[in-house]
Amino acid sequence: MNQPARMKVFDDKEDFNRRKITIALAGNANVGKSVIFNHLTGSNQIIGNWPGKTVEIARGKLNFENYEIEIVDLPGIYSFSTYSLEEIVSREYILTEKPDVVINVVDASVLERNLFFTLQLKEMEVPLVVCLNQIDVARKKGIEVDDKKLQKLLGVPVVPTVAVRGEGLYSLIRSALKVVKEGPAKQKIIRYGDEVEERIEKLVSFIESKPIRLEYPLRWVAIKLLENDPEIRKLIPDSHKDIIEYSESLSRELEKIHGEPGFSIISSERYSVAGKIAGQVQKRASGEVNISERLDQIVMHRVFGYVISLLVIGGLLLWTFFIGNFFSGILSRLFEFFQPVDPQVSGTLIAILWNGAFGGIVAGITLVIPFVIPFYTLLTVIEDSGILTRIAFMMDSLMHKIGLHGKALIPLILGYGCNVPAIHATRILESRRERLLASLAITFAPCSARTIVLLGLVAVFAGIKWAIILYIIDFLVILGVGRIAFRALPGETPGLIMELHSFRVPSLWVVMRQTWIRTKSLIYLVFPIYIFGSSGVQALYALGILDPVGRLLSPLTVTWLGLPAITGILLIFGIVRKEYILLMLVAIYGMNLSQYLTQIQFVVLAFIGMLYLPCLSTITILAREFGWKSSAIISLTNLVTAIVLGGVFYRILSFIM
Repeated sequence: MNQPARMKVFDDKEDFNRRKITIALAGNANVGKSVIFNHLTGSNQIIGNWPGKTVEIARGKLNFENYEIEIVDLPGIYSFSTYSLEEIVSREYILTEKPDVVINVVDASVLERNLFFTLQLKEMEVPLVVCLNQIDVARKKGIEVDDKKLQKLLGVPVVPTVAVRGEGLYSLIRSALKVVKEGPAKQKIIRYGDEVEERIEKLVSFIESKPIRLEYPLRWVAIKLLENDPEIRKLIPDSHKDIIEYSESLSRELEKIHGEPGFSIISSERYSVAGKIAGQVQKRASGEVNISERLDQIVMHRVFGYVISLLVIGGLLLWTFFIGNFFSGILSRLFEFFQPVDPQVSGTLIAILWNGAFGGIVAGITLVIPFVIPFYTLLTVIEDSGILTRIAFMMDSLMHKIGLHGKALIPLILGYGCNVPAIHATRILESRRERLLASLAITFAPCSARTIVLLGLVAVFAGIKWAIILYIIDFLVILGVGRIAFRALPGETPGLIMELHSFRVPSLWVVMRQTWIRTKSLIYLVFPIYIFGSSGVQALYALGILDPVGRLLSPLTVTWLGLPAITGILLIFGIVRKEYILLMLVAIYGMNLSQYLTQIQFVVLAFIGMLYLPCLSTITILAREFGWKSSAIISLTNLVTAIVLGGVFYRILSFIM
C-alpha cells in the first residue's frame, strides 16, 4: 500500500534552494480531485479567482523530495467544448500558464465517461499523468481495470489510487516528477475515424504552409477549428482568414457525410475511441447487482425516490433542531449563574463590558456551536455519500416549477448553511438567468445565522413545533417567489446533466475536515461580532440612543407587525448579520427573553428575520456576481415579501393562538 508518508506541507522556514514546479489537477467533477488536493497541500491553500473571471482556482504548496511543488486544483469539468466559464478558465490556465505536468484524475468505476476528457488533454499535447482513482469503488462494482494496458494505449503514465485513504498518492507524485525530470515521452497520437483524420491532416498541412505562428499544438488547433470553436477562431489573425474559410469548408464536408454539426461529429469520435479503450482495459465480473446499484434503484425510484429525498432534507433540518436544541439547553444551564447587569441602572463601564463581552461569548457558545456543527456534519455526510446529487435529480421536476433544474437544489441546500458560498456555488448552473433565479431562492433560505435566530427565539421560547412550521412556510415562500420570478424572467429551463458518483461510505477524515472548514470561518467571524457588537449595543442602550429610533419605526414594527418598538433597532442591526437580532435582545434583556416578548412576537420576529433583507455579505456577493442593480432588486424583493407576509402572519397568529 502506497501511503503519502514522505509528503509534508511546505514550510517557509526551510531551504529555498530547490526547484519549483507546478502540477495542475484536472478532471470531471466528483472524481476525487479535491481529496487529492487536500491530501497533498494540507492547510497550505489559497483560493482565488482566475484573473478577469469569477471561477475559483485553488492553489497549495507541497514539499516533496527537495522540490517545491505548487498544486493547482482546476474546476471539475467534462469537456473543453461547451464553452462554460469553468471550461474556458481551465483551458486558458493549461494553455497559457503551461504547468510542468497535468494530472488527469479519472474515476475507475466510470472509466469510459472520464476518458472523453482525457482524450482532449492528449489533443492539447500537455505533459500528462493519468490518476486512476477510486479503484476500490470499481472493484466493489465488479470492475477490474488493467492500468498497465491503459498506460500502453494512452501513451502516458497511469497510476492507480484510492485518494480517500491516501493510497497511491506517493507513486502519483513520483510519476509526475519523473515526467518533469525526463520530459514527456513522444506523444502517442489518438487517431479518429478516416474521414475525420483526413481533414485534420489537411488542415494541419494548410496551417503549416502559412507564415503564421501559433502558441498551441497545430493538431489541437485544427480539431478545434473543425469543431467551429469560437474562442480558437479568434486566435487566427485577419491576415489569415483563409485558414478559417478552409476549416469551414472541411467542416461542411464532414457535416455532409455524417449529417451532424462539426462539434457533434468530433464528440462522437472521442466517445467512440474512449469506449474502445475502456472496453480493452476493463474486465467485469458476472452481472451481479451490487449494493450501490441496489441503493440506486431505490433512491431513484419514481415513487420511493421522492419520499427518500424529502426524508433526507427533512432529516437534515430535524437533526439540526433536536441535536442543537439539546446541546444548547445544556450549555445555557451551565451559564445560568451569570446574571446580566442593567447598564441604564448602574451606568458603569464595567456593566457594559461585562454584559457585552461575556454575554457575547455566552451567546456564541450556546446559540452558534450547538446548531452549526450538527448541520454541517450531516450535510457533509450526505454530500460525500452520493445521496445529495441523487436528491437533485429526483427534485428536478419540482425545481422546474421555478425555472431551475435539480442541480440548483445543491446550492439551495448549501444556503441553509451560509448564503455567501451558496451563491458562489450557483456557478455550476449554465446561464445567468438560472443563477439569478437560484440566488433569489437562496436569499430566502434560512442560513445558519438565521437558524440561530429562529431556533434561539422560537425553538427555545415558543416550542420546536413552531420552528418546523416556519421552515415549511419558508419553503412555500421560496416556491411562490421563485414562480413569480420565473414568470418575470423569460427564458428556457435546460435539462439536467449531472455526474452521479457511486454510493460510498463517507470518509470520516473528509467529513471532519469539511465540517471544520465550513464551521471555523463562521466561528472566527461570529465570536468577535458577538463580543464587540454586544458591547456596542449595550453602550447605545445605556446612552438612550436606541429608543428614538425604535419610536420612529414603530408604525411599521408595532402597528403592522405587532412587535415591540425595539424591533426596529434589531432589524437595522440585523442587516449586518442576522445574529444581531438575537444578540441585541440578549444584550438588552438578558437570556430570559420570555419576560419581554409574547409567544406570538417570538414567532413573528423570527419569521421576519428569516425573510427580510439579506446580510451585507450576501448583498455584496450578489453585487459582485450580478451587479448592484440585480443585487438591489433581489434585496428589495426580500424586504417587501417579509413586511407584507409578516403583517398577514401576525394577524393569522393573533386569531389562532
